[in-house]
Amino acid sequence: MGKIAFVFPGQGSQTVGMGKELAQQDQEAAALFAKADEKLGYSLSDIMFNGPQETLTLTYNAQPALLTVSSALVNRLNKEGIHADYAAGHSLGEYSALTYAGALRFEDAVYTVHMRGRYMEEAVPAGVGTMAAVLGMEREELLKVTEEVSQGGDSVQLANLNCPGQIVISGTKKGVETAGELAKERGAKRVIPLQVSGPFHSSLMKPATEKLEKVLDQIEIHDCKVPVVANVDARPVQLASDIRAKLLEQLYSPVLWEDTIQTLLELGVDTFIEIGPGKVLSGLIKKVNRRVRTFAVSDEESIRSTVQELKEGTV
Repeated sequence: MGKIAFVFPGQGSQTVGMGKELAQQDQEAAALFAKADEKLGYSLSDIMFNGPQETLTLTYNAQPALLTVSSALVNRLNKEGIHADYAAGHSLGEYSALTYAGALRFEDAVYTVHMRGRYMEEAVPAGVGTMAAVLGMEREELLKVTEEVSQGGDSVQLANLNCPGQIVISGTKKGVETAGELAKERGAKRVIPLQVSGPFHSSLMKPATEKLEKVLDQIEIHDCKVPVVANVDARPVQLASDIRAKLLEQLYSPVLWEDTIQTLLELGVDTFIEIGPGKVLSGLIKKVNRRVRTFAVSDEESIRSTVQELKEGTV
């Protein structure tokens, strides 16, 4: 029998209204949203349910908002008797995965990612850094491009290795633009600039790491009840001491998403359930392996249809 992995989306998936219906229909979900508001000292749930989108998209709101809605959704799935053998999350989503796996208490996680968002914003002045998606180029070739540009003095590196032929680069504005041009000259199909507030998962994020370390020092991290496949090395992690180190490294290291999915496939996973708004990860997973089953759970309706399909199937 195949295994199930829960996967949790990262920043960029947030939409106004996410979690609203769930909070209205499920008391436990409503209590979780209230807990997030209380811990952060402002009404995150109001921003999530009513917007505006610009406010929700601010890094320090988007990150705790996504973690909260993913946590509420995963609790609902658990109540229906659906549990995972493994978990993983894309960038910020790794915190949602660790919360699900029992490594982080929800209140600690929501506060940590709010502060993580603030530190990421502060690490590089607005407009100095950026990111771009490069389509249709192998990672080895793109790595040569980024190394060449960086040696010329403009910082740029691979940031998200999402699926075959889709890699995000991150660095200074000049570095990303130069690397994008060079990548196209060398055969990349397209280069798409991303609407982000900073050069995430690049060495320019190192200043944020020291500040995040102080926050992680103040919270308790536990061993995982379910193995979580980490972004930085695409290996399963369970020990609290390893988790802390990997969360710090994750800020300035590439997200090895394609490798993470390969690891889960090797571990016998054949069913992936994306928990949170959107279907970005489901799409990436299908590009790594078309044969697996993917479900995306974002509201009461998608929970019900997913549970029904899983119970009718062999899971």
